[in-house]
Amino acid sequence: MDLDFSPAERDFRAEVREWLGAHAPPPLPSMDTPEGFAAHRAWEAELAGARLSVVSWPEEYGGRGASLVEWLIFEEEYWAAGCPARVTQNGIFLLGPSLLRFGTPEQRARLLPAMAGGTDVWAQAWSEPEAGSDLAALTSRAEPAPGGWRLYGHKTWSSRAAYATHGFGLFRTSGARHKGLTYFMFPMTGVAVRPIAQLDGLPGFAELRFDGVYVPESMVLGREGDGWRIAMATTSSERGLTLRSPGRFLATADRLVALARDAADPALADRAARCWVAAEAYRLHTFGVARRIAAGEEIGAAASLGKLFWSELDLRMHALAMELLGDRAGTAGWLDGFLFSLAGPIYAGTNEIQRNIVAERVLGLPR
Repeated sequence: MDLDFSPAERDFRAEVREWLGAHAPPPLPSMDTPEGFAAHRAWEAELAGARLSVVSWPEEYGGRGASLVEWLIFEEEYWAAGCPARVTQNGIFLLGPSLLRFGTPEQRARLLPAMAGGTDVWAQAWSEPEAGSDLAALTSRAEPAPGGWRLYGHKTWSSRAAYATHGFGLFRTSGARHKGLTYFMFPMTGVAVRPIAQLDGLPGFAELRFDGVYVPESMVLGREGDGWRIAMATTSSERGLTLRSPGRFLATADRLVALARDAADPALADRAARCWVAAEAYRLHTFGVARRIAAGEEIGAAASLGKLFWSELDLRMHALAMELLGDRAGTAGWLDGFLFSLAGPIYAGTNEIQRNIVAERVLGLPR
């Protein structure tokens, strides 16, 4: 497989590097605070003004019509420049690709530009108290209403929901386990939001309660009962390519190698070098996946392999950084990343579930 970059791709990299070098912001407050949330939205608007917030989207929705390879190039440059995490990630990396694939022209024209510019920030509302990894067991329901639906139920661990303007998730519209689920998008107006504090005390998640929240028919993605199929496409993007690009891990690996250069124990430096090699391997693998998608292939269940790899690599790198820093771990800029990496094997589907998927659907092993 050809992994060389074309002249156009190299020119795109140079353009992105130059722009980020001139515009990358200083460290922003946590997006899980009101002031940090506002600062991150302002940064998203600046990216959108340069058509760099969603480079792979069509131009009419705020993108550049760039290829997946060019998007990966952008991500490498973005993280290498030390730019902040994307407060819009649930929208632009998860819901956005699903809207582009399954949405109506009216839905795409209405929702995608505001998503790209950070005007609308979307919360992910999958999990319920009794339906986490077993998403098809959810009990939140939608009942028909004139011109739309009313939503009832309880969602939890909803990412970005403490400050988000909109949300998306599955609700049950009939008793069938998988075919009874419908994919809804909704404004947060009328939703009862209870923030959930993380280890750092900030509300990165929230519980959501729906007591008859009205959603017009125009906010249903796909057809009634088609939610499971669309959600699996969303989670495929989440696990396999869009949510955690290699650029994020390459930047971490570079910082880790620099940290380990002065390590008294050469074994620690060796572990750092192995992490860098693993990050580079993930980079090459992902560029290969992007080339195959461009050729018309589907990722499918193999997306779970990527999720297993990047989540465990991220945890391994940050744990090594804590070991190298020792008593300085809390003051050297690594602690937040370490705490977040602990969640990697859980979100986007637990790694135990991902191993089952790989065993059954990739390797063909019996259930």
